[in-house]
Amino acid sequence: MPVQEIRLFGDPVLTTPATPVTVFDKELRNLVSDLMQTMHDAPGAGLAAPQIGVSLRVFVWDVDDQEGHLINPSLDLSTEMQEGEEGCLSFPGLLYETPRSMRVVAKGFNMHGEPVVIEGSELLARCLQHETDHLDGIVFIDRLVAEERKKAMADIRNSDWFANAIDLGNTPTFKISPHTINKPGF
Repeated sequence: MPVQEIRLFGDPVLTTPATPVTVFDKELRNLVSDLMQTMHDAPGAGLAAPQIGVSLRVFVWDVDDQEGHLINPSLDLSTEMQEGEEGCLSFPGLLYETPRSMRVVAKGFNMHGEPVVIEGSELLARCLQHETDHLDGIVFIDRLVAEERKKAMADIRNSDWFANAIDLGNTPTFKISPHTINKPGF
């Protein structure tokens, strides 16, 4: 399967909630393969379908030698929090301290429609939360405290890739996260 173009911040598909998958067929398996190849080519630790312009609730990851995919995920988050640097393939070259839950239990389906449960902590938990956010139309800078978000927006405005997106007529939109993470400023 071919490597796909990764959509950059400013593309409306990144701030639009994705549609649940209802058909588990060869086309879905091809999408998972495209996502995996595109993620590895980038390289990245995770990639959600909206990041390649497909508005379906599907993502892949490769963290700490654990590779996988999840379809139609739901998350159970721990109340214990972690701070850590986080980036995104849709925000090339930008990293910010982003609060996330320390542990997560992700439930969903594999590409064959079989139920799966993934338990992760630290980096895997961060990745599962980040990619699920993409499926909800939320980008990681939405998770930043106000002061850090201001810095991020300045960095974005000064980036070459963002200037190119604006030239193409894309303007950024923000959504408030639907996830409660027990941290002020979200």
